[in-house]
Amino acid sequence: MNNRNEFWRTLEERLQTVEFQELLKRELPDHLFSSHTHATGAPTTGMGTDRRTFLKLMGATLVMAGLAGCQTEPPRETIVPYVVAPEEIIPGKPLFFASAMPLGGYGVGVLVENHMGRPTKVEGNPQHPASLGGSNLFMQGSVLTLYDPGRAQVITHQGQIETWGTFLDVLGAKLATLRPNNGAGLRILTETVTSPTLGAQLSQLLQQFPEARWHQYEPVGLDNIRAGAQLAFGQVVNPIYHFENAERILTLDGDFLTDLPGSLRYARAFGEKRKVTAAASPDAAQMNRLYALASTPTITGAKADHRLPLRAGQIVTYANVLARRLGVALPGPEPELPQAHTDWLAALARDLQAQPGRSLIIAGPEQPPQVHALAHAMNATLQNVGSTVTYTDSVEVNPVDQLASLRTLVDAMQAGQVDTLIILEANPVLTAPVDFAFADALAQVDLAVHLSLYYDETSALCQWQIPATHYLESWSDVRAYDGTASIIQPLIAPLFDGKSPHELLAALLGNSALTSPYEIVHSTWLDYYAHLTNPPQADFESFLRTALQAGVVAGSAQPAIEVTLQSNWTTALTPPVAPAAPSGQLPEQLPEQLEVIFRPDPSIGDGRFANSAWMQELPKQISTLTWDNAVLLSPSTAARLGLRGEDVVELSLGGHTVTGAVWPMPAHADDAVTLHLGYGRTWQDKLSTGLGFNAYALRTAATRFFGPGLTLRKTGATYPLATTQNHFLMEGRDLVRAATLAEYHADPEKVAEKSSPEPPSVESPTITNPGEPATLYPGYIYDGYAWGMTVDLTACIGCNACTIACQVENNIPTVGKEGVLNGREMHWLKVDHYYRGPLENPESYFQPRPCMHCETAPCELVCPVEATLHNSEGLNQMVYNRCVGTRYCSNNCPYKVRRFNFFDYVEADEIPLLQMWRNPDVTVRARGVMEKCTYCIQRINAAHIQAEEEDRPIRDGEIKTACQTACPTRAIAFGNINDPESEVTRLKALPLNYGLLAELGTRPRTTYLAALRNPNPEIEALAI
Repeated sequence: MNNRNEFWRTLEERLQTVEFQELLKRELPDHLFSSHTHATGAPTTGMGTDRRTFLKLMGATLVMAGLAGCQTEPPRETIVPYVVAPEEIIPGKPLFFASAMPLGGYGVGVLVENHMGRPTKVEGNPQHPASLGGSNLFMQGSVLTLYDPGRAQVITHQGQIETWGTFLDVLGAKLATLRPNNGAGLRILTETVTSPTLGAQLSQLLQQFPEARWHQYEPVGLDNIRAGAQLAFGQVVNPIYHFENAERILTLDGDFLTDLPGSLRYARAFGEKRKVTAAASPDAAQMNRLYALASTPTITGAKADHRLPLRAGQIVTYANVLARRLGVALPGPEPELPQAHTDWLAALARDLQAQPGRSLIIAGPEQPPQVHALAHAMNATLQNVGSTVTYTDSVEVNPVDQLASLRTLVDAMQAGQVDTLIILEANPVLTAPVDFAFADALAQVDLAVHLSLYYDETSALCQWQIPATHYLESWSDVRAYDGTASIIQPLIAPLFDGKSPHELLAALLGNSALTSPYEIVHSTWLDYYAHLTNPPQADFESFLRTALQAGVVAGSAQPAIEVTLQSNWTTALTPPVAPAAPSGQLPEQLPEQLEVIFRPDPSIGDGRFANSAWMQELPKQISTLTWDNAVLLSPSTAARLGLRGEDVVELSLGGHTVTGAVWPMPAHADDAVTLHLGYGRTWQDKLSTGLGFNAYALRTAATRFFGPGLTLRKTGATYPLATTQNHFLMEGRDLVRAATLAEYHADPEKVAEKSSPEPPSVESPTITNPGEPATLYPGYIYDGYAWGMTVDLTACIGCNACTIACQVENNIPTVGKEGVLNGREMHWLKVDHYYRGPLENPESYFQPRPCMHCETAPCELVCPVEATLHNSEGLNQMVYNRCVGTRYCSNNCPYKVRRFNFFDYVEADEIPLLQMWRNPDVTVRARGVMEKCTYCIQRINAAHIQAEEEDRPIRDGEIKTACQTACPTRAIAFGNINDPESEVTRLKALPLNYGLLAELGTRPRTTYLAALRNPNPEIEALAI
């Protein structure tokens, strides 16, 4: 059951290629420690490039580490200390402010750590329904975007610096010409809007200029969800899912753990239903079961108990067949499927029907409206409405078909009907469908104004570009997935004198009374309070103060509504098309055309985070690629096309062509290619310029999310892709423990196969107990605190929030693409991705790997200067100013979790602005030292100080490490293992708990709870 050879990480390992065998001859590849010397005497990167040239080439690549690479300069104003400090400001003690981060138009609640007026860290707000204290990688990475010197810093007109006053004069003159015609020729383009204040301003503008028009476009938005609701119910409604009530879940090509406005909330509830491991008795909790029909690998598909790889275009046919099996009356004959797949769907249907009102079917936002309508009908048939899914009115200010809205705008521009276009924070020149030719249409506009965070592709083609404020710099508001409103409060003054959308719209309205964002937002909520029937506070200022402190406006969520399927909803369903041969049964000749699948990039989204070094270097959740996108396709399709990883191919679709590097992906659907959006940027002097390829250049209105007709041509060239999947391999060692729920119930102890006892506690004061591996370490009694950690591999979804949270908290530098290619990434916590099973459809497992804080640490014995040592609470510490860089500790660490600063990544004096993001509680390391996870010692020390001031012990849960706080599923637990009542002690006592490589006698303080799956025995027997 736990054969160590069952698990594999790379295709080379699975196939046991010659290259992989050569790699295993060295526990650490030579290139990790290569350090050539240039003829000038300067050290090189190990790839034939001297360090000076490397810095020039990378430029902004190491921007967060302080390397020079941007032509713009930060403001040169000098700040001075307070003469009389505000009472709430205590040097060295951070303050936390509640706010919200808009993403895709929807808000997620955040708590922002602020040091002396500097935002340094974003956490989830436990009181906000969309985060519940968890966070995602975009929230964590938003701090670096705030301080990015690559942001637009000045107002420009035709590329020349101008002033806000001059712009207002030009805008006022233009509006004077538009006013006599009621604003005919004025167009506003935004992304999705849920902000009550912005919505009110746009409404006022359209009242003032009745002939003006407001258009919306989100490149990876929710159009299909809106259209599916319209098709099923005759109205646009907002589905809200309740995973806490769901025992059986089916996702139809969706990634609900990341791609929906409520994903963080959904991940928490989904993870809680996986935590049968936390029950005192195996029978005390019921573990949910997840099915996935999926085209491209995602973390939701990776967590599925059963996953069936299909092309995206096949999903509608399979949903049609399943709906019939569940009793949904549909017109026409049932489509024919391969017998094995028919049996698979039949078993799925029986399992769903066995849980009436306790199942849930979710369609992915990329699937067409028909699939969403089928999902609504199936949920109704299964009695799920009101239990696992409820509906509210739309949260958006003006829910429209955004693709049609953009099409209308482009047609008007091409017809010369648009005189003035105001673009608020969108980038349509990059993101609009290529067949819309937005750039050509924009040339017909007399006055185009772009408010944006960066001077990007759209800015370059507009007459005016106005720097936008970051969400941490300005007042605003936003609604969450369920309608809950939050007031966004600034944590710092605008760094580059940027303007918010509220200020620009106020200028359009000619509103001289309300010009500041605070006044505008204040006015909106004063009006809201005045219309409350039973206000929760006696006066408005108390109401506003409470809303700001909590980060939510109490009672603002949308109420549930009753919906009914239209009697004729099936008439709009397009007849399903019989699918091509299933995976593993493809015809001998390759199809001339493949299906193309467009998805937002896992790390940079639709491209708006492309200039963040943190996001670029963060390994993508499934592929672990960094610094690039790639042409993803199944191993069998790649083999039949004669393609290998890093081969460059020419992709053609509808007369448009781009080139990109191939990356075969296990579990990808055959005859399909996934292209991630946001790369291939053409903006100048930016970090992401020249990285990857622009998948938007192939994306048409008809293939917005997927479609047929893609052709590939091998060019003969290759392009290096930086991936971390093959770094620090521990092949042949028993790392991941996994079993089914039935196996766990049958023999709980066997699942983890524990080979050594836990680290000592007060009750077990000696480390030389019978049955332990022999050791030369002396015994030590931990009679105070003894810190330890557990990671629940069943609950872990591999989202990487922990990795980037650790990076932000601990001032960890990035090393750039070339550094990753050399295996020198600096992340203290790495989420390993393991496979088990066949290439076509393997199981996936995620294992976060920080420092184990070994009780008998192999690293400590070999350090000649005692730079790594144990403290009295069992932490394996690093004394940076002692370290002389021998790297003996890294060689002797069986877990390979130590990182070495090969170069000085912290030349902060070159870009002073970038010093502002750093956590002042954590040492900034220089070249030539080893660094690693510290269990967030700064947080431990802060809790010690607070407890001593209050003359009490540290409470359980009072200390939360950065990774633990960020985790949306609460898979990580940390605390005092000497406290028998602590959560971490309770979890370590479970049968599933095991130590990584504990048979070596290292006695790790970080342990794992083995991963459990809950498969359907009927489907297991099918062996698809």
